[in-house]
Amino acid sequence: MEEVGVVKEVIGPKAIVTVQRQSGCDSCPGGSVCKLAGNEAEIEVVNEAKAKAGDTVRIAFKPYTYLKGTIFVYGIPSIMLIIGAIVGKEYLSRFLPNMDPDIVSAIGGFGLFALSFLFMKVWMKRYEGKKEYMPVISEIVRSEQ
Repeated sequence: MEEVGVVKEVIGPKAIVTVQRQSGCDSCPGGSVCKLAGNEAEIEVVNEAKAKAGDTVRIAFKPYTYLKGTIFVYGIPSIMLIIGAIVGKEYLSRFLPNMDPDIVSAIGGFGLFALSFLFMKVWMKRYEGKKEYMPVISEIVRSEQ
């Protein structure tokens, strides 16, 4: 995945690039990399091309990073919802005989679903700001010197 944007600021080996906000920005798993503001998004990138403020650049997102993020944001919570529902219906309902097994299943599913988001938030902090997981400026499209 690639985007074209304008370098707003250079901070050491990294840069802040402003790009047009896309329709998928709201559900993107790379939320820790971007800051959404109105019709634009500011992305923190690795400045391998040595771009300067005002340069128009092409940003490359590493596909495996995007795929990992998608799995973390969508896959794991979905699996936890299903596991929680099964555990709730098959095992927890035995400890709560006065409750409807379907309600216990829903509580178990949504409970594990919510816990998975808390787990994901803590887990993703480990990867925040690491260069190998950040998008990279692959080329300078137009230089403003």
